[in-house]
Amino acid sequence: MTHNERLDLDPGGRVYAPGVGRNGLFIGELAARGGTTRKALRLYETAGILPAPSRTASGYRVYDAEALRLLGFVRQAQRLGFTLGEIREIVGIKRAGRAPCPHVRDLVRRKADELDQRLEDLQQVRNGLRHLLKRWRSAPKGAAAVCPHIEDTRRTRR
Repeated sequence: MTHNERLDLDPGGRVYAPGVGRNGLFIGELAARGGTTRKALRLYETAGILPAPSRTASGYRVYDAEALRLLGFVRQAQRLGFTLGEIREIVGIKRAGRAPCPHVRDLVRRKADELDQRLEDLQQVRNGLRHLLKRWRSAPKGAAAVCPHIEDTRRTRR
C-alpha cells in the first residue's frame, strides 16, 4: 500500500487507489447490498434500467448511491411481477422528468386483472384434477397409449 492509497477497514475491506471505491460502489458491493448478482446488474445496465456507471482507470464499474436506490426499486417491482421491459418503461418515464405513477397505476390494474384470470384458469385445472382423483378407481383399465386415467379425462372433457 502506498501513501496515496486508502485502506478500507470494513470486514472484507480493500485497498483503494485515490478517488476510487468510496466515491461509489464496485459492482460486487452493489450486488451484495442490493440482494442481487453481478450478472443481473450487467443485465439491468444492458437493458437500459441502470445507467452506465463510471469506470475506474482499470475499467471497473463504480456505481453511485442513486444506483442502489434504483436497484431497490427494480427488485421490489420484480417481486410485484413487473417485467424488465415494464420496469425499463417506468424508469424511462421518470428519467424523462415525468411522473411515472399514472402509468404504474395502469400497469398494476392490468396485472391484477391478468392475475384474476390466471387464478380462475388455475381453479379450473385444480377442479379437473380433483375430479380425476374422485373417479380414479372407476376409470377404465383398458388399452391406452400411456395412462387410461388421463386419456379418459381427455375424452370426457371435450
